[in-house]
Amino acid sequence: MGAATARQLAARGFEVFAGVRRATDGRDLESAGIRPVLLDITRSDQIAALVEQIDADGRPLRAVINNAGIAINGPLEVLRMEDWRRQFDVNFFGHVEVTRALLPALLKSRGRVVMVSSIGGRVAQPTYGAYSGSKYALEAVSDALRRELSPHGVTVVVVEPGAVRTELVGRGGETARTLVAGMTPEQQGRYGGLMQAILSQSEGFLRSGVDASVAARSIAIAATARRPKTRYTIGRDAAVLIGLARLLPDRVLDRALAAALRRSVPEDLSPRAGTSVS
Repeated sequence: MGAATARQLAARGFEVFAGVRRATDGRDLESAGIRPVLLDITRSDQIAALVEQIDADGRPLRAVINNAGIAINGPLEVLRMEDWRRQFDVNFFGHVEVTRALLPALLKSRGRVVMVSSIGGRVAQPTYGAYSGSKYALEAVSDALRRELSPHGVTVVVVEPGAVRTELVGRGGETARTLVAGMTPEQQGRYGGLMQAILSQSEGFLRSGVDASVAARSIAIAATARRPKTRYTIGRDAAVLIGLARLLPDRVLDRALAAALRRSVPEDLSPRAGTSVS
């Protein structure tokens, strides 16, 4: 989504600084007139270097789009504490540090902060505790920041994608498979069927989710609209889940989510074939 959003904004005439993890990742972006910047948002030195580049550019900073993210999905019992810390370092603390570092420029320009959250920041599915926890935190901080900065002319907008065909989904699946392989026999008995259902659901996202370019258009609107909404959802699934979460009692929603997971398991791995999803 980040690369697609950078292209959208560059096509609209904006000068775009795009954070990349490796120099090779920026080569395709340069051909679209985008300025790649080496940026690991968990590294304070690289954030400081980004601020220096923006200050040296001399033009007003109109918007910061915080879209970096990873997914580390697994039952609370299975995830290590270092997994939890890594999840929050990237999905939450990194965005807080980037935003803090660029706030002086945004206050000067009366610019905008766009936080790319997730439907997972509104509805937490089983095994998504760490991921959704980081996104719930991002949503809460965004609400607080919006109310802090509104009197000073800075706008804060949250974007909540549902299923989007991105590399994050595939990488998250690889991480989940590694966790499954490391579970004890007792944990396999408790969570094996659930993890199979989650992995099947993630593979379904890769097939049926909206294209990253569709998500990018919504993010670009959030960044440039004259009077933006406070939140934008992306995808029909996101809108449906948010609606259900508002309307249904918790335990009814729990049963609905469990039923959806059961439907995502292929027939040869269904509960009748020896797996279980509670």
